[in-house]
Amino acid sequence: MSSILIAEDEERIASFVEKGLRAAGFSTQRVADGREALERALTGDHALMVLDIGLPGMDGFTVLEQLRGQGSTLPVIILTARTSGADTVAGLSGGANDYMPKPFRFDELLARIRLRIADSPAETESRLEHAGLVLDLHTRRVSVDGREVDLSAREFALAEEFFRHPGQVLSREQLLSRVWGYDFDPGSNVVDVYVRYLRGKLGHDRITTVRGMGYRLG
Repeated sequence: MSSILIAEDEERIASFVEKGLRAAGFSTQRVADGREALERALTGDHALMVLDIGLPGMDGFTVLEQLRGQGSTLPVIILTARTSGADTVAGLSGGANDYMPKPFRFDELLARIRLRIADSPAETESRLEHAGLVLDLHTRRVSVDGREVDLSAREFALAEEFFRHPGQVLSREQLLSRVWGYDFDPGSNVVDVYVRYLRGKLGHDRITTVRGMGYRLG
């Protein structure tokens, strides 16, 4: 199981990212201070670091500079409210592997994390399988009983949540948070709409409705 270091001092965002990553099968460690982030990143215990720029004690740019200065090749995805082109260039030229502005969609962050970790030989998971369904995490395609099916990016992210929790009831709120992001509208019916799309592509009997609770990949 890959471990992700989350260096973020805003509790709501850190908690949101941590819950989503654990649901996706990762282990996590959270820090809220730049100096501790650098210390933890240098241990070699993590597969990737999600790094906020505005950390107390030592900002993210300095953490990244010192991390690379000590020879660490740990993949780093910068997560920040700063959106200027200069900050983007500074982060990437300073050794970051990717850059995501806030607010963000969790499915996009998760896809970028998997992409960066996939560059490592230690990462072996490439597909998920369940009852004749195969989800390829690298090509982003699905096959149903050997027949390939094309999914949109959001359909794929939703399907992945079901594949990672087969037989488990997932509430609409859980799916909204994990797939659509921390700024979702809890009154939206978007989950129901996309479940209907998935049923049309994967088979109507694959995803069942559990009345009053949510949906389950059966």
